[in-house]
Amino acid sequence: MKKGVKIWRDENGIPHVEADNVADMFWGQGYAHAKDRGMQMLLMRILGQGRASEILSGDDNTLKIDMFFRRMNWHGNLTNQVAGMEQHEKQYLNAYCEGANAVLQKKCPWEFKLMGYSPEPWTGEDSLMISRMVGYLTLAQSQAEMERLLVEFVQAGVSQKKLENLFPGILGGLDIDLLKKVKLHEHVVLPSTLWDVAVPRMMASNNWVISGSKTASGKPIIANDPHLEVDRLPNVWSEGSLRTKDRYMTGASMPGAPGVLSGRTNDFSWAVTYSFLDAIDSWVEKCENGKYYMEEGDQWVDFKQRKEVIKRKKKEPEETTFYENSHGVLDGDPNEEGYYLATRWAASESGGATISALFRLWDAKTVDQGRDIMGKVETGWNFIFAEPGGDIGYQMTGLVPIRREGISGFVPLPGWKKENDWQGFLSHTELPRIKNPEQGYFATANHDLNEYGTANPINMPMGSYRADRIGHLIEQKDDITVADICEMHFDVYSLQAEYFMEILRPLLPDTPNGKILKKWDLNYDLESKGAFLFEEFYTELYREVFGRMGFGDGVIDFLKEETGVFIDFYDNFDKVLLSENSPWFEGKTRDEIFREVAAKALEVKAKTWNDVQQFMMTNILFGNKLPAFFGFDKGPVAAIGNRATVHQGQIYRSGGRDTTFMPGLRTVTDLINDDYFSVLIGGPSDRRFSKWYDSDVANWSNGNYKLISPDPKQKKFKF
Repeated sequence: MKKGVKIWRDENGIPHVEADNVADMFWGQGYAHAKDRGMQMLLMRILGQGRASEILSGDDNTLKIDMFFRRMNWHGNLTNQVAGMEQHEKQYLNAYCEGANAVLQKKCPWEFKLMGYSPEPWTGEDSLMISRMVGYLTLAQSQAEMERLLVEFVQAGVSQKKLENLFPGILGGLDIDLLKKVKLHEHVVLPSTLWDVAVPRMMASNNWVISGSKTASGKPIIANDPHLEVDRLPNVWSEGSLRTKDRYMTGASMPGAPGVLSGRTNDFSWAVTYSFLDAIDSWVEKCENGKYYMEEGDQWVDFKQRKEVIKRKKKEPEETTFYENSHGVLDGDPNEEGYYLATRWAASESGGATISALFRLWDAKTVDQGRDIMGKVETGWNFIFAEPGGDIGYQMTGLVPIRREGISGFVPLPGWKKENDWQGFLSHTELPRIKNPEQGYFATANHDLNEYGTANPINMPMGSYRADRIGHLIEQKDDITVADICEMHFDVYSLQAEYFMEILRPLLPDTPNGKILKKWDLNYDLESKGAFLFEEFYTELYREVFGRMGFGDGVIDFLKEETGVFIDFYDNFDKVLLSENSPWFEGKTRDEIFREVAAKALEVKAKTWNDVQQFMMTNILFGNKLPAFFGFDKGPVAAIGNRATVHQGQIYRSGGRDTTFMPGLRTVTDLINDDYFSVLIGGPSDRRFSKWYDSDVANWSNGNYKLISPDPKQKKFKF
């Protein structure tokens, strides 16, 4: 252990770092991350570098995973990002890496020893790569998939009238004839193997901040519950408390990256959700003979070629070439004449600003400081803030391209026209932000927040059901406590179901299942049969309107069962389904469709929500590959809620396996004192034989929160 650094566990196994100075404090965080989550860190790095075929398995599925990460190239262009950081920030980053290496270079996790892998030292570039991965996977990626899906819809013959009804106001520049010519090498409506390994997936989240005018303590309360893939061990998040002589920072971090993404200090607190801003675009490139066409100058230009060699266990290496230009990476081979998509993510060459911002939060004390610090983060998040003095606030973050007038970024445009290029990036002061809202609170739940900015960075948000429900609950009281927030975390009333049931209830058949659904209280609790029956109706309604009347049953079933399209972007589809008239109805009335679908969908045996909401938690490296008695996998665990309830409870299949999106972490803190309450589905450690491997799972299911206190005098246990 480094001189001047002490690390110990509290009664819940949470690591606490005490240090003489800030650099040593981050050394201690690196040490704690590596000891508790070293396997997770190394696995993330292996995947991010596109080396899974070399180290884990040489099979074809793993090769596809490596191809994905090599295409993204998150492990490249990092040296300059580190070099551009402030000197003291580089010192903190180096200290974090030295702390991690004090563990990893001394004792490699046994799982990797079995594979013959001796890890290279952890570097600052590795931490920046982790920040890129966290900012993209299923977050920015979901936007990219929807834009790709638009092209597939066009090529499947979906009419422009239906597309405009489904994607209102964001189809500026749509050229159907051009998109039909595009050769797609990667499709959304095909099974993906990317998620066969445990890359963390972050789908949605809630956070809300309440001013002292509405709390019992008279001080702000801030809450967070990031919705993550929870059927995995260890959890995506790692909890901890960092402290110097007169200051502390407590909260949740990502193993491999320093700092705290959601947490608090003595005099400041913050929480995070994903913003669903559009920071990724595709362009149509006209290609031949390895070149792309540019209208300006009537010229053909060479692509930049990036050659990658992927080593494979027990197999010959795989060589591949990626073709790049200012519009990103090409999906195809430009030596074959045709039209292809090139795609660029605005934050693909960034990362340093995010780590710098997390370091700067250590000194932040005001909402204004928090907004300006986090506003410079490259990836798209919603941060809320609170200070004991009473101010609360919100800031959206992310590099958002400035596009030409009338263009949302959702539609792929001709790459040969210079006018379609990005024209710089928005300032964080143009993005949605607010300070001390009149209603005395502010909540974000991945919904449309464009009204709070001077620009419109969001074009495909989630529905506002969760945010509206949070608002309804907050408005009912003016003396809110931490206990009230914990109860809100478990709220399973569905406003989405309420809106549908207003239409459906008088149309239900006079059958046993029809009577159950008619009396349903709109809650997705585990004993509810109404929740199960409503989901049967809702799924069949999708099939009828968007399947039989639109894309085809097979496409809809795949999107529903094997992708997150209807989980991320159900709002667009719901607006069609709830409207009185739509081109998708093919001449039928909405009531006719609802009545016919209900009669068919309710011809099932009623089950409880518990019957269909069971999942297993599997080890991220060995998941489902070892006998149950080895104890790497845990469960089954039951999940309340659904896509549109405050407690999200999503179970579906992706890449051929079950996946889940639920509040993997719940936190709440009242700035009247230093108490920070949380519960994590998992535990502090990724070591299967540690008592802290799954120590918080029962608490997560039962709603028991633990207290993480920065008090250095509390009872301490060996780290």
